[in-house]
Amino acid sequence: MNQLTATNAKAKKLELVLIGGDLSSLTPDEKVSYNNSVCASVGLNPLTRPFEFIRLNGKEVLYAKRDATDQLRKVHAVSIKITAREILEGIYVVTALAKDSTGREDESTGAVSIDGLKGEARANAMLKAETKAKRRVTLSICGLGLLDETEIDSIPAQSKQFVAQPQVTAAPGAKIEADPGDYVIPFGKKHKGKKLRDIKQDELISFCEWLRNQKNTEKGLSTDGAQMLDAADDYLWGLIKH
Repeated sequence: MNQLTATNAKAKKLELVLIGGDLSSLTPDEKVSYNNSVCASVGLNPLTRPFEFIRLNGKEVLYAKRDATDQLRKVHAVSIKITAREILEGIYVVTALAKDSTGREDESTGAVSIDGLKGEARANAMLKAETKAKRRVTLSICGLGLLDETEIDSIPAQSKQFVAQPQVTAAPGAKIEADPGDYVIPFGKKHKGKKLRDIKQDELISFCEWLRNQKNTEKGLSTDGAQMLDAADDYLWGLIKH
């Protein structure tokens, strides 16, 4: 393949991805690169696999997992408030309002059918509607026009096909710890030189609160302080989830 042909092929592939929204033409390495680029654009850790690939109606696309919206809310300081709950013709509709650290607001809804459901099945469906609303508004306010995994669950089986996931690696030059518990604290009198996992949880929570207070001052946090806070939050969140 000569250089002109290769350039035309690359341009065609880029057109399919950016305009057609179809990632199926990408090689595994290109999918990893694309995934890393999306993560980097919104401040997510690709090693946690916040996104996965799926084929919907003939097109291969990314969708957001729970880790994506959990991280996005933390990274962009997004707060969420449920503003409305209503039942419309057997459909339970929840409206969620999101607000980020700049004061910008966005609103999305989550809806599920509860017609004919009773007891625990009805309760679970209603909880799913709230989850949908919260995750959809999180993706929206952070500028990601992706489907959430709760929406993927609602798509008929014949219209979707799960595909093999490429091995995701950290983007070149990214300062990401595979395990945040191994992060070594670079400053401070009490904890300097210690790994996060070697500090008592209550002490680490207090340390993070102090860092957050410093972040909100006019001076703000140093680069080391910001990385320290991110790593500690990731580590603590991992403890809570388990």
